[in-house]
Amino acid sequence: MQLLIVSTSKIHGSGYMEYLQAEVTDFFTGCQEIVFIPYARPGGISWDAYTDHVRTAFEKMNISIKGLHQFADPIAALEQAQGIFTGGGNTFVLLKTLYDLGLMEPLRAVVRSGAARYMGSSAGSNLTGLSIGTTNDMPIVYPPSFEALGLVPVNINPHYLDPHPNSTHMGETREQRIGEFHHFNQQSVWGLREGSWLRVAGAATTLKGPYTARVFRPGQEPIEVAPGPVQLV
Repeated sequence: MQLLIVSTSKIHGSGYMEYLQAEVTDFFTGCQEIVFIPYARPGGISWDAYTDHVRTAFEKMNISIKGLHQFADPIAALEQAQGIFTGGGNTFVLLKTLYDLGLMEPLRAVVRSGAARYMGSSAGSNLTGLSIGTTNDMPIVYPPSFEALGLVPVNINPHYLDPHPNSTHMGETREQRIGEFHHFNQQSVWGLREGSWLRVAGAATTLKGPYTARVFRPGQEPIEVAPGPVQLV
C-alpha cells in the first residue's frame, strides 16, 4: 500500500501544490493518469471547477488528472486507477458523497491492495484514518457513518495548530478538542502541522517536511515525533 497523507495543499507564500512538487512527482512515478476525487468541494465551487484547478497544478508536474465524476462508471474508474488524489474541503461533505455513491468500499479495496497509490490532502487525509472524528470541519451534512477508510490505524488531524502564547482567545485549543475526542475514542491522533506529510510504503512510514508531528494517545501526555521513520500507533 502506498499513501501520501498531506496536511495541506498550500502553505504561506507558495501556490497550490508548489511546495510538494518534488514529492508528488516522485510518488506518482509511473502513473499514466490520476483520478481526482473532488467531492469535498471547497468554498462551494463545482466539481468541474475544482478539477480544473487541480489539473492546472498537476500539469506543471507532467501528471494528467481526470475527475472521478467525469467517468461514466466511477466504480470501474477506481478499480482501474493507478493513482488517486482526494483534495481538501469539507470532510463531512466528502464522506457523505462517497457513501451515497457507493464508493467507499471500492476506494478502500483498490488502495489496500496496492493497485492504486493514494494521496490525500486535508479532508482527503482525514479520510485515510479510522474515522473523521478529528476533522476541523463543521458538520454541515450528516454522513451515514463517521467511519473512514482505515488505511492507517490512527486518526489524522491536518492543519494542526499550536496555541499562540500571546493569544487572548478563550476557546478550546486544538489539543483540548483532541483530548475531548479521547473521552470517547481510543485511537491515537496524529496532528500534522502545515508543510508536513506522511509517506507510507507498505509497512514503512516516514514523517516528512520541516516540522515535528504532535501525537496524542488516550490517557497519556502528547509527544512530539521528529521527521524520519515513524510507527503509526
